Amino acid sequence: MILDYIVIAAYVVGILGVGYWGMRRSRSKSDYLVAGRRLGGFMYSGAMSAIVLGGASTVGGIGLGYEYGLSGAWLVVAIGLGILVLSAFFAKRIVKLKVFTVTEMLDLRYGGSSGLISGIVMFLYTLMLVVTSTLAYATIFHVLFGVPNIVGVLIGGSIVVVYSVMGGMWSITLTDIVQFVIKTIGILFLLLPIAIAHAGGFGAMRDRLGESFYSPLSIGGATIVTYIVVYTLGLLIGQDIWQRVVTARTPRVAKWSGISSGVYCVVYAIAGALIGMAARVVFPDLALRDDAFATIAQELLPPGVRGLVLAAALSAMMSTASGALIASATVFSSDILPRFSKRLRTAAEATEADAAAAGEPDGHGESLRGYRISVFALGALAMLLAAVVTDVVAALTVAYDILVGGLLIAILGGLVWRRGTRAGALSSMVVGTVVVIVSMMVWGVLANEPIYYSLAASLVTYVAVSLVTKPTDRVVLDEWNRRLRLDDRTAVNDVVYAARPSVTISQGEK
Repeated sequence: MILDYIVIAAYVVGILGVGYWGMRRSRSKSDYLVAGRRLGGFMYSGAMSAIVLGGASTVGGIGLGYEYGLSGAWLVVAIGLGILVLSAFFAKRIVKLKVFTVTEMLDLRYGGSSGLISGIVMFLYTLMLVVTSTLAYATIFHVLFGVPNIVGVLIGGSIVVVYSVMGGMWSITLTDIVQFVIKTIGILFLLLPIAIAHAGGFGAMRDRLGESFYSPLSIGGATIVTYIVVYTLGLLIGQDIWQRVVTARTPRVAKWSGISSGVYCVVYAIAGALIGMAARVVFPDLALRDDAFATIAQELLPPGVRGLVLAAALSAMMSTASGALIASATVFSSDILPRFSKRLRTAAEATEADAAAAGEPDGHGESLRGYRISVFALGALAMLLAAVVTDVVAALTVAYDILVGGLLIAILGGLVWRRGTRAGALSSMVVGTVVVIVSMMVWGVLANEPIYYSLAASLVTYVAVSLVTKPTDRVVLDEWNRRLRLDDRTAVNDVVYAARPSVTISQGEK
């Protein structure tokens, strides 16, 4: 294990070094929150893949393959489908809008201030992503060093917080590229072929496991549909994902590099299922399916290679944690805190207006101290929650259900339906959120009914209220449409947007 420890230590030191390098590139709000909006194809695709393929995709995906066979890939396939749909149909628009948060998009599209509800829901969702990822990589430190989970939380959490605080999205992006490469080598090029070889190859696996393990539907049709509804749709509107989308240099990069990321996710899903199936052949009597990854890594891999594969799993979890952490801090600093403090809101608006007047509409010259404090404080809060929360799966399910049931219709409706109004959006968010919470109280947190009922109620409310209320003010829509006319090949930073008074104009006001 000494060699494994050396590999893990080298990985950690390297990540912190890359984070420090990212700090030297973070000189503005745009640099800190969205990597200056200048990522090219490889960096964008690698960073997007790194954030969406975390502990659930790696340890959980292999565990599902262990229990259900090839159909266990559906969880991660649903994630890949979300990235594919987002990239193919919405990424260009999101990049052209040049926003930092989903709530800013709602304000820009509907006018007025629409986003306190969405900001709170998005904040809770991203914070819970940090908590679950923190618990996931704490298990790796437990396997490696035999330390209690609380110690693993403190070790891993401190690493993530340090490099996230230092350089924000630039540090996170640069570390994500390193983690993407390690994850690809460790899982796809090392663990997958070694596991299949120990299982005797594909022929022996089929003989030992039977045909049901090769059926794409053995996990159950209802489960597959639920994965797609919750995870595919959730990825379309999550702040952590949008914040990655707007790091693209051009709308074209966001589309095509995002599609390549979605394809990579599907490949990763199949690989995870196959590794789990191989583990089922070699270790058929595991008590828990999620032990499959750690067991196969510990028992089958030689020293050094084992350390690299464990570093790959660690990198997957840290990528998701750091991406969710910067997203949570962005929502808290931009969407929630200013709405409760008139002084902060006025200062923020004055800073944005001054920057725009100076030709720096993306916050160049703005102090990053407040954002760094938010990242540090929320990282500490996430570690505290990870130390005391017991049923994280239930908590994450609540966050995802409220996110999709409460916000999906208002967000996607604003992107595709011109007749949607602020009243319709606000009503759909309130109704969808209430219905999903009540449904979870009636049918249970892990039931399928809450997400379906809340989506139906939210859609009906959005359409009905929008049709009976006054259309969105033309000034608001003109600003919206002006941004969407950006050429797909034009770098976003080459376009200077004027200060946008229209986003604070309520319907009926001019």
